Amino acid sequence: MSRQQQQSQGVVLTGYHSNAELLPKTGPLAPCQSSQEHEPSRRTGHYTVQQNHNTHHGDKCGTTNTNLSSLPNPSAATGPKSQPSSSPKPGSSPRHSPNSRPRSQPACQRCNSQDSLDELEMDDYWKEVENITRSGGETGRGEGGGEGEVQEEEQQKIPEEGEQEEAWLTEAGLARLFDDSLAADLDQEEDSAVFLSTLTRTQAAAVERRVTTLQQTLLRRRNRQHVPDVRDIFRPPEKDEEPDKLKGGSENGQKDVTSSETETVMNVEVAFSEQALSYRDNHQSLKVTTSMNSPDDKLPNFKLLRDKTGQTRIGDLSPLDMKKVHRLVLVEMTALFDTAGIDLKAHKAVKVKTKESGLFGVPLTTLLDQDQRKSPGTKVPLILQKLISHIEEEGLDTEGLLRIPGVATRVKSLCQELETTFYDDKFPWQQLKQHDAASLLKLFIRELPHPLLTVEHLNAFIAVNNLPTKKQQLQALNLLVLLLPEANRDTLKAIVEFFQRVIDHQAKNKMTLNNVSVVMAPNIFMFKGFRSKVTEQQEFSMATSTANIVRLLIRYQNLLWTIPKFILTQVRHQNMESQRKQNKERAVRKLLKKITTDKLADKAVPEESSQGFIRVQAPQFSKVSMAVQLTAELQAADVLTRFLSQESSVAVKQEELFLYEIGGNIKERCLDGETYMKDLFQLNPTAEWVIKVVQR
Repeated sequence: MSRQQQQSQGVVLTGYHSNAELLPKTGPLAPCQSSQEHEPSRRTGHYTVQQNHNTHHGDKCGTTNTNLSSLPNPSAATGPKSQPSSSPKPGSSPRHSPNSRPRSQPACQRCNSQDSLDELEMDDYWKEVENITRSGGETGRGEGGGEGEVQEEEQQKIPEEGEQEEAWLTEAGLARLFDDSLAADLDQEEDSAVFLSTLTRTQAAAVERRVTTLQQTLLRRRNRQHVPDVRDIFRPPEKDEEPDKLKGGSENGQKDVTSSETETVMNVEVAFSEQALSYRDNHQSLKVTTSMNSPDDKLPNFKLLRDKTGQTRIGDLSPLDMKKVHRLVLVEMTALFDTAGIDLKAHKAVKVKTKESGLFGVPLTTLLDQDQRKSPGTKVPLILQKLISHIEEEGLDTEGLLRIPGVATRVKSLCQELETTFYDDKFPWQQLKQHDAASLLKLFIRELPHPLLTVEHLNAFIAVNNLPTKKQQLQALNLLVLLLPEANRDTLKAIVEFFQRVIDHQAKNKMTLNNVSVVMAPNIFMFKGFRSKVTEQQEFSMATSTANIVRLLIRYQNLLWTIPKFILTQVRHQNMESQRKQNKERAVRKLLKKITTDKLADKAVPEESSQGFIRVQAPQFSKVSMAVQLTAELQAADVLTRFLSQESSVAVKQEELFLYEIGGNIKERCLDGETYMKDLFQLNPTAEWVIKVVQR
């Protein structure tokens, strides 16, 4: 059997055998009983596993279908690797063991991309599930955490045939490819043409695949013969025609994406899906090997390739450019999973009745709206900020922080008290115990009526585990974070930053990266109504997968909330193409009006710039501008330092000053302090440079 055939084989779960009969029966826990006492877990049993030798192949690799009737079940997928068992270490309590009887290991073994999952103490996961269950059934039982109207469960709808492709193309801004009513919309057609012209080959293939599937569906459903032909949309270039691609693009002329890099370097100049295609075609295994003893340290120390034009973080771009980023990221994320042979079946969120006010069980957007009336500009719910700050003020050295639950009855009472007194600043924070505060924080997360990771993207987050290497998993998470709605993304960032600060005190609180991950995974993934929508088998198989995702989100948060350079390059390309078309239209209008017959050129480079200087504007200050000479070593931070030295009346701190790149091939971009100005000027010579005061 060839290596490629071996890699494409998956596993089939043929049965689940409960060990419940081996456990002592216990009665329900009394409300006043200590919540730290443990009863036998209901999550016991084991799977029988067999190799799947009939995996369907497509595009050189098998296709993994992650669709379930309600939620993804990673272990049921046949991908490049099999899902590891969530079995605890030998010697741990058999109450939580997936198989208390000795048995031989199955033939399938997990690959190196999951090399430290065996170190996770999954006992803590199931104890957390028990704590959630005995805390009063708030999660998934239809009860709100506080006062107010009882909330309906979040409903998930499985898209009908063709509906998913239709929604995907619409979100990508390509609805005209299937909707005849938009065919006459010249602006839409122009926008689609510009967008498609910037795609890499794998991104274009992802679009083409969905257009083809939708065409076939529409033809069957409506017998419509005049849908755009996919061969016209993706017409191959003529032999003597050189495709106009981006620098560092994805065609055959680009640099080798694997030969000169180590496994821990994140190349953000080449599309992730192109790198995955090269990995797949070359059959190169990126084995993660470390000599460190700590389980947490087994994760590779990934770092970004240094970019002289500066790193771009979420929030650095204008809303208009972020819309372009969203479209490109959606296509790139899909292309990455396509390259790995993983077929994502996203669920569609159905509107449900939710509380219109309060703190717990309120949609994030609703909560932020009411918070912004009290504190304008709020991006993370005030109740979450206050819970985090209270826990930190009390000290992060408390042993078992986040793991040891508060007393369930007291937590429920505190929750109700917060609902009525929080906005009046009458809640007695000084009386709130550490473990109770941590329990309230977890309750807030899992009581959200819509999952923090969203119904639409939850499948994809869990399917990340099926990607063959840690690097690809990290790349996929980077794209998924960018796809989250702004409120969800900002809230998730605040949470994982807090988790990292807890982990920084692990010497005293005994909460390592693995400990925090397994404890928080059920709180993040077991959203309201979860338990009523999945079987025990699905919940069991998701344990290790969800813990791994939380672990990666915490460990690599500094990389995940950035915009890859290749995406930004595509945005610049789109802006340039749009400007060229607008300039042509302006020239034609001027000719028709006989105002001028002069050729309309692109914006000229300022004379100062042609002489090695740039003019930096500062409209908010008395010194409204200054000339700065470009040198090879001049960075954005140096420009700000020089401005402060010349503007003595400035009463702001340097950390509140930012240099912006505005115009040219970008709408607006806040520059990283380590941006080399000469390199950026060469990339965008017609941009303006503006100093602004921004509080972040």
